[in-house]
Amino acid sequence: MAQAQEQSEDIRIGVYVCHCGLNIAGSVDCEEVAKFAATLPHVVLAKDNRYTCSDPGQELIKNDIKEHKLNRVVVASCSPRLHEPTFRKACEEAGLNKYLFEMANIREHCSWVHLYDKEKATEKAKDLVRMAVAKAALLQPQEELVVPVTRKALVIGGGVAGIQAALDLADTGYKVYLVEKEPSIGGRMAQIDKTFPTMDCSICILAPKMSDAGRHPNIELFTNSEVTEVKGYIGNFKVKVLKKPRYVTDECTACGDCVEVCPIIVPNEFDVGLATRHAIYLPFPQAVPSTYIIDRDLCLTSDTLTCAKCFEACDKRAIDFDMKPETVELDVSTIIVATGAGVFNPSSISRYGYGKFPNVITSLEFERLINAGGPSGGHLIRPSDLEIPKSVAFIQCVGSRTDEEGHIYCSNVCCMNTIKDALLIKEHWPDTEIYVFYVDIRAFGKGFEDLYKRAKSEGVLFIRGLPAEIVEDKNTNNLVLVGENTLRKELYEVNVGMVILSIGIEPRQDSDVIQRFLTLSRTS
Repeated sequence: MAQAQEQSEDIRIGVYVCHCGLNIAGSVDCEEVAKFAATLPHVVLAKDNRYTCSDPGQELIKNDIKEHKLNRVVVASCSPRLHEPTFRKACEEAGLNKYLFEMANIREHCSWVHLYDKEKATEKAKDLVRMAVAKAALLQPQEELVVPVTRKALVIGGGVAGIQAALDLADTGYKVYLVEKEPSIGGRMAQIDKTFPTMDCSICILAPKMSDAGRHPNIELFTNSEVTEVKGYIGNFKVKVLKKPRYVTDECTACGDCVEVCPIIVPNEFDVGLATRHAIYLPFPQAVPSTYIIDRDLCLTSDTLTCAKCFEACDKRAIDFDMKPETVELDVSTIIVATGAGVFNPSSISRYGYGKFPNVITSLEFERLINAGGPSGGHLIRPSDLEIPKSVAFIQCVGSRTDEEGHIYCSNVCCMNTIKDALLIKEHWPDTEIYVFYVDIRAFGKGFEDLYKRAKSEGVLFIRGLPAEIVEDKNTNNLVLVGENTLRKELYEVNVGMVILSIGIEPRQDSDVIQRFLTLSRTS
């Protein structure tokens, strides 16, 4: 312990330097730092302690506050995120305003990054303590305000995460506004056939939640809508939501008569372009709300603007071409962002032939093909000849784990999704030869390793090493994958009927808009 001469009657600072066992003391001379702290202005007490966060360490601080009439406290130890609440509570229990406490991080910011240079680490620790003491001298007591908040919440994004968040809040009594930019809630999970590792039906899990959200008395759905403005502060936000017109009213019974007469046909986004839809359409059979929507842009760019065939076919008179965009203002206390993710477009990786070879598809396109409600009725067919392939290759990390052809990060879900997809093929067509070309198999969650072992036991062949090239046989449209097996240190040449690219996930293209409204930080 080092005792310093009192330098001010108004400001009395106590400094406590924590050893944190050897986490700090292993590379910082804590006693030397405490002696240095005792020489700083306004410091009347400086001590070093093995574990300041322990009960004895906290009691020491509380006793010193009372005995030495400390009105500022500085603890040099670990991250404020870990123990700042601990020390603030100790100060408060000793009668000191908890905002007259300051913390210097000499573990993460010093000892752990300077493990092998004790002299320089000690000097840096002194600097960190000196800065903390200087700041502590300027601290003023603060009072926490209690601000009234409305029990209303906004959830941005109507995928499974947003739906579950909305249901959880609504069940506690909150009024919830669920905003989804697409015509129906459901998100990406509605497109997926099965979940891993349980191999459960995705829509069987999702559809009841969608229905519950649509019927819940505390949830108001805003589909085909976007957040355009957010103002305010924590507990009191004012939000503007743009409701785009559906041109179909709630009187719609989803009978489908309007679709039969609509002359406009375009690719269906829900089926990733593998099927078609009309200008008036229901997003998918389980859509919530179960109301048709008119893609008016298609009508405006065609000669059928005045055809009104859908209007004439609707005996409920549910079609209203006079609908206008509407801006709704909401007052909420809480905002949950659940906007989901987009998927990587592999067209930029030319060696895989996506967009060039018809039998090279993405994992999302596979999900729609294998789904009983998909464009092929659950049959895995080759786009080139509509035949079921006898052999299939999965290529992993397409758009992931590379800074040259995608993103540097691992997308986390691709390995297990591929294993699930391989097992689905084996379930329907057991004799299919399946190859998985991978970098590393990351089966890190509960039940993941068991699913991986099951795939291997059912004959799925895993080859470590991504193909360097894919060549198409012009006569059969089969695909030849050429590359190196990095485990066996040998080249391979594999002929398959279909290639499925396991595409990674990435931020949505419109994520910048939400980030700007809410001033959210980004990881990259």
